[in-house]
Amino acid sequence: MAELAYKKMGDYQIPDLMMDGEDEMEEMPLGKYGRMRQTFLQERHKGTYTSMLLTGRLEPHLREIDRQAQEQIDRIVADLKKQNGVDEAMKARDQMGWVQAVNSFTAQAEEMVLNEIVYK
Repeated sequence: MAELAYKKMGDYQIPDLMMDGEDEMEEMPLGKYGRMRQTFLQERHKGTYTSMLLTGRLEPHLREIDRQAQEQIDRIVADLKKQNGVDEAMKARDQMGWVQAVNSFTAQAEEMVLNEIVYK
């Protein structure tokens, strides 16, 4: 039988436990959309959140949602830029107009992705 390691927290000895793969997950922080999904589950779907947390499925789920959302936003913004002629030439010619257009496209894409992926 394996022996447990303990760490002292105040007056208490707490077992130093780690889930499988947890050390790799700590290296990369959870992104914006993963954190938004976590908050959504905590506030609106407490049972699902607790179940996923206790079975170790929560962290991979949040990372997958974060990855999907970011990829979808990048794809939508690229498509909108192409459709509206927002390119490097415009960026060189009218920087503020380019920034406005890209920010507008990002907001549109984020609104779609939040409804389709994060808050479903």
